[in-house]
Amino acid sequence: MNEADRIGRCLESLSFCDELVVVDSGSSDGTREVARRFTERVIEQPFLGYVKQKNFALERASHDWVVCLDADEALSPELREAVLAAIVRPNAPAGFELDRITYYLGVWHDHGEWYPDWQLRVFRRSRGHWAGMDPHDRVELDGPVEKLRGRLWHWNYRNLSEHIQTTDRFSARMARSMQESGVRFRVSDLLLRPPGRFFKGYVLRQGYRNGLPGFIVCAATAYYVFMKYAKLWELERAAKR
Repeated sequence: MNEADRIGRCLESLSFCDELVVVDSGSSDGTREVARRFTERVIEQPFLGYVKQKNFALERASHDWVVCLDADEALSPELREAVLAAIVRPNAPAGFELDRITYYLGVWHDHGEWYPDWQLRVFRRSRGHWAGMDPHDRVELDGPVEKLRGRLWHWNYRNLSEHIQTTDRFSARMARSMQESGVRFRVSDLLLRPPGRFFKGYVLRQGYRNGLPGFIVCAATAYYVFMKYAKLWELERAAKR
């Protein structure tokens, strides 16, 4: 939804594919028009949730091998060549993980909270599907997986304001998912998990090496963890009332 400034870069990196399927959920900024420069298969579908929406797209592909990207991602040239070489191998596994690296606040985050970030995005459609707990989707695959060389480029947030808005939205969705899954609120989660997450990203995973942007990312992630448990408490409190 509303990815006109980024989806062209994504689809250009997938130009080697035999088919491109784009699923949009109500864009008003010309996203669909940009997408139609690359493919006629632009499908409008009101948002079903992160997992269901991606499975909706997956079911509309015609071929067995699929490359699943979000609009804010793109394959590097090296990764495109690696994908093409990998899927024609006689002994190819069921899927491949890609080395995703994120650009945010002026730097590539090659340490800290967001790296390494291997993502299973190339797989046989007959052997995989999207699963997970909204908004954190993942691919479940029946078969072996290998890693590919080359980078999956990722531009997740345009600015800090968008980052904060997404954190608010994702933490609310995650709190609902936890409640629906039977997770109960504990004060210890609210008090201990946020600082623990910051320490893991900033110290253990060396987020400090990315300068101030690295600090901001680790602090924002800790805030996200705090808010999802605070919102779980809020949901439980509302249910009791």
